Amino acid sequence: MNTSVTLTQEETNFYNEQGYYLYKKPLFSAEKMSLLNGIFEEQLAQKGSKLSDELDTPHFRDERLLDFLLSEEVLDLVEPIIGPNIGLWSSHFICKDPIVGRATPWHEDSAYWNGRLSSFDKIITVWLALDKSWEENGCMRVIPGTHRNGFSEYEEIDGTVNTFNTQIKKESVDESQAVYFELEPGECSLHDSRIIHGAKANTSPYRRCGYTMRYFSTEALVYPDKNPDFKIWLARGKNIAGSKFVNE
Repeated sequence: MNTSVTLTQEETNFYNEQGYYLYKKPLFSAEKMSLLNGIFEEQLAQKGSKLSDELDTPHFRDERLLDFLLSEEVLDLVEPIIGPNIGLWSSHFICKDPIVGRATPWHEDSAYWNGRLSSFDKIITVWLALDKSWEENGCMRVIPGTHRNGFSEYEEIDGTVNTFNTQIKKESVDESQAVYFELEPGECSLHDSRIIHGAKANTSPYRRCGYTMRYFSTEALVYPDKNPDFKIWLARGKNIAGSKFVNE
């Protein structure tokens, strides 16, 4: 392992208890961050009528991103949490434009993937800040410890002013417990796929963009019939459950 980019036992224990961790150090070198920002700006320029927060699975379109997604830096960071057998689940450029950046309602990532994998207990998202991300421009926020609660109940909301058209029922979320993920460019957060999280709208004059990199333990089986045209990679270790990876 690259000991400069990994978690201590104390940090891993915090993640397991709370469902998240803020890694307040540079994840990649300045040179690699510059390359990643360049790819993001290309994707943004090519998005057409899509909104800036809709650039999902960009690595399907640009495999240069695999140099980041399958890198030692990221895999060394997630291995203490999900183990040595790691699959690349997905990635997403999430950009909230100044003034008009939509809110992300309270949700669990796992709820949107329900039925697509056999297990959700070892799925992690690395949220890498491309811009400064803080409360003023709609940084992510989580409700600590909620990764142990199972699937929540959802209600419909307006999908034009939110990134989703559903949210966890309001009475189920104690917003007073929210922790805001304030990050400098190049820093990242880690969160469990089951934790309740979201973000307020960006009404500030400052853009807020990040790159999410999502991984799962290969102990979970990805059901091919529930994931048509979806590609996953074996990032490290062995294919325990026998999922169909692109690179095997």
